[in-house]
Amino acid sequence: MKDFFYTYKSDIIWAALVIFLYIVLLFLTHRLYKWLLKKEQEKFPGEATTPIVLIKRVLNILWTILGLISLSYIFVDDEKYSALNADLKLVLYIGVLAVFTIVFATSTNLWFKKRVRNKIANNEDPTSYKFLRYVVVFAIYFTGLVLSLLAFPSLRGVAQTALGGAGILALILGVASQEALANVVGGVFIISFKPFKIGDIVKISDTMVGTVTDITLRHTIIRNFENKMIVIPNSIINKEKLINYNLNELKCCEFIEMGISYDSDVKLAKKIMREVCEKHPLIYDNRSLAEKMDEKPIVKTALTRIDESTLNIRAWAWSKTFIDSFQLRCDVNESIKERFDAEGIDLAYPYLNIILKTEKGDPVNVRTEGKTEQ
Repeated sequence: MKDFFYTYKSDIIWAALVIFLYIVLLFLTHRLYKWLLKKEQEKFPGEATTPIVLIKRVLNILWTILGLISLSYIFVDDEKYSALNADLKLVLYIGVLAVFTIVFATSTNLWFKKRVRNKIANNEDPTSYKFLRYVVVFAIYFTGLVLSLLAFPSLRGVAQTALGGAGILALILGVASQEALANVVGGVFIISFKPFKIGDIVKISDTMVGTVTDITLRHTIIRNFENKMIVIPNSIINKEKLINYNLNELKCCEFIEMGISYDSDVKLAKKIMREVCEKHPLIYDNRSLAEKMDEKPIVKTALTRIDESTLNIRAWAWSKTFIDSFQLRCDVNESIKERFDAEGIDLAYPYLNIILKTEKGDPVNVRTEGKTEQ
C-alpha cells in the first residue's frame, strides 16, 4: 500500500485537489444562486427565475466537465497534454461565454420590463419597448451563439460567413420566403406605422374582438372579452382590415335598432327610444355648437328601413368609449322593450297567410303567426 502511495503520490494529491476544488465551486455556485434569487425577488418581485436556474445549471455542468478534464491528466501521456489544454480552454471559453450571454440577456430583458412598467404607470404607450425587448434579447443570444461557433475550427467558416456582409445578405434572402421572417418584418411594420398599439381595442372579425396585450417578433396577442387569448401571426394581421376603437378619437356611435309592427305609432316609438337613450348615464353629447344652439336632440332617431313585416327604427347613441357603448346598448335595449310594452308598441313578427280550398272550391283562409328574433 505504501509503495502504491509513494508511486502515485503526485497523482493522488492532484485528484484530491481537483475533487476538493470541484466541491468548493459547487458550493459557491449554490450560494451565488441563492443570492441572485434573493436580489431578483427584491428588485423584480414575481419575475420568473428560469434564467437564474439556467445559470446555475450551466456553471454546474462547466465545473463537472472541467473537473473530468483535470482528472484525465492523470491517465494520459505527456504528448497529449497540449490537446487536453486546448479542450480545457475551449470548455472554459464556452462556459464563461454562455454565462455572460445569459446574464446580459436577462439584465437587458429586466431593464426593458422595468421601462414598460414605468410607461404604463405614466399612462404612456409601452409598445415600442415591448417589441424592442424581443429584438435586443434575440440579438444578444444570436451574438453569443456566433461567438461560440467561432471557437470551433470546423464551424468557424460558418460563423464568419454569418457575420460577413455577403453572408447576412444571403441569409436574409434565403429566409425571406419563410414565414418566420415575414412575421418579423410584419412586427417591425406594426411598431413603425402604429395601426394599433398595446392596450388598444381592435376588431378583426365578429369573432375576433379584444384588447391588444402584446406584440412579439412572431405574433400579436389579443385578449377577447371572454378572457381568451387570440394569437395572430404578424404577417397575417398586417394583411387584415381591422377596426381600431382607440385610434385617434375614443368616442363611439352605437346603433340602437328596433323593429316595430305596421300598426304601431312610429313617432311615439322614436320618442321613447330617444328619451331612454338620453337618460342613460353613459350617453355622450356629440352635438356640434350649432346643433346645440338649434336645440337639436342629443340622440337622433329615424325610420331607416321598411321591410315586409317590420318598420326599423334606429337611434344613434354616442358614448365615450367602445366599452361604454356596449354597456349602453345592453341597458337601453331592455329599457326600450319595457317602455314599448307599457305604451302598447308591438315589436314586429311576420304573418303567414295560407289559403285552403274545400271540396266545393270555396277558399278558407288560415292565418298563422311566428315571431322572429329582434
